[in-house]
Amino acid sequence: MESAISSPLSTSSHLLPSPSRSSLGSRSQSFPSLPNLRCPSFKSRCFLGIPFRSRQTQPIRCQSSNQQPAKDDGFVIEDVPHLTDFLSNLPSYPNPLKQSQAYAVVKQTFVSTDDVVAQKVSDPFPRFQKREKKVVVQKDDPRGVHFRRAGPREKVYFKSDEVRACIVTCGGLCPGINTVIREIVCGLNYMYGVEDILGIEGGYRGFYSKNTLRLTPKVVNDIHKRGGTFLRTSRGGHDTNKIVDNIQDRGINQVYIIGGDGTQKGAALIYKEVEKRGLQVAVAGIPKTIDNDIAVIDKSFGFDTAVEEAQRAINAAHVEVESVENGVGIVKLMGRYSGFIALYATLASRDVDCCLVPESPFYLEGRGGLFEFVEERLKENGHVVIVLAEGAGQEYIAQEMQAVDGKDASGNKLLLDVGLWLTEKIKDHFTKVQKMAINTKYIDPTYMIRAIPSNASDNIYCTLLAQSAVHGAMAGFSGFTVGPVNSRHAYIPISRVTETQNTVNLTDRMWARLLASTNQPSFLEGNELHERVDKEDVDVINHNMRATSI
Repeated sequence: MESAISSPLSTSSHLLPSPSRSSLGSRSQSFPSLPNLRCPSFKSRCFLGIPFRSRQTQPIRCQSSNQQPAKDDGFVIEDVPHLTDFLSNLPSYPNPLKQSQAYAVVKQTFVSTDDVVAQKVSDPFPRFQKREKKVVVQKDDPRGVHFRRAGPREKVYFKSDEVRACIVTCGGLCPGINTVIREIVCGLNYMYGVEDILGIEGGYRGFYSKNTLRLTPKVVNDIHKRGGTFLRTSRGGHDTNKIVDNIQDRGINQVYIIGGDGTQKGAALIYKEVEKRGLQVAVAGIPKTIDNDIAVIDKSFGFDTAVEEAQRAINAAHVEVESVENGVGIVKLMGRYSGFIALYATLASRDVDCCLVPESPFYLEGRGGLFEFVEERLKENGHVVIVLAEGAGQEYIAQEMQAVDGKDASGNKLLLDVGLWLTEKIKDHFTKVQKMAINTKYIDPTYMIRAIPSNASDNIYCTLLAQSAVHGAMAGFSGFTVGPVNSRHAYIPISRVTETQNTVNLTDRMWARLLASTNQPSFLEGNELHERVDKEDVDVINHNMRATSI
């Protein structure tokens, strides 16, 4: 699998045309002819140069040295904005890392301007090219979508003693937030000599509420050992003009924003307003969600910690129900729209009999229903453990309670407690209908999991995210977010991580592994599955079945 690609440009090539950026979320653009762009000779494919000043999202076509049109290899780079896009005369400076003792032993201190990271190879079937799934690379596959590789650049666009940076955290809690804060502060100070760093307290409202805290490596030294956020947080409160006014009044020129989907959309608006006003302000987003539902990136920070901590709740439920007759344990985990925590916690535990996620509808009564499965497991083992994500079964509860849709300050749908609902449903069914005594144990560790410090794996991951964000801001990139793509950290346009959500794919092998591990029913027959899952997934299944039968 190809993770990073270096694409040197021919010495005879000119800069690609750079059309004006109409919006932060600009997508791929085609260039009909690039007569001066030539392909160097490589064994397996054409590696194309990506000039540093061509920062548009664009497919690039190459031509051979005899000027005969070459086959379009499907190379696309989805680039991020740069301050020089609207400040053309902005001076650059040598990167202070040239003098860094830490980087003195690194063979290649700086990332090449042509280094990109492959998100995926475009689907060989054109109708599926908009899909965001990574696929296994085959010999003749198009090269697909790429992002600019994260890391330090040889030139920076800020003098260290002129930087005034700020950090803000928004939205719900998640293990690892304090580690990200710490590493941004230490990265700015230790790597680039920046000493003027502010913490904006209380989320976006803190910008115009004048709530700030001076941050130094000493102040943040041990905050990674605590849960929550050192800077405090809130939902909502985003007022773009007020925020940018405050940024301008305070002389802030680097903004680091840690938050989820709604927070990153706010970061995109801040960048657009900064661009509109022509300010030399770099806006960097660090995506945060414990649910692991952020698109494009491999995973979100805090997810590993959440899966690990969930084991304690599952183990407690298992001990409880194993110690009584006909014990039924129900554990509710985070997962508003995506059931990744429930899925991975179930696979890690091996004590779970059934996992319910928002992506997979289930039913209670009748043949193949949950009640029947629970009864079978009670007869076989004398106990049963069910893990469910908080977003599972919401349509059933809403129908029964005639609930009115409500949203929190971040715009998230308010969820009803599916754990309590399911506990009562199972209890009523077996005591009243089956005339069978059962012992139910319901555990909701949601806030316990959110509030703990990050584990070792997430601490390392948070360090990489923070340092990548710092390198990107110092290099003059803006309106970007950071994260691993195919195991390589990259700079991604904010619009790409907010336009859709990452959800459990019911036709993916990971869900099949869970069903094989728990031996639970899928609750959906073949025809129902075709109706419920994404139509494109179904088409892929049908195509694969036809290909296999040939």
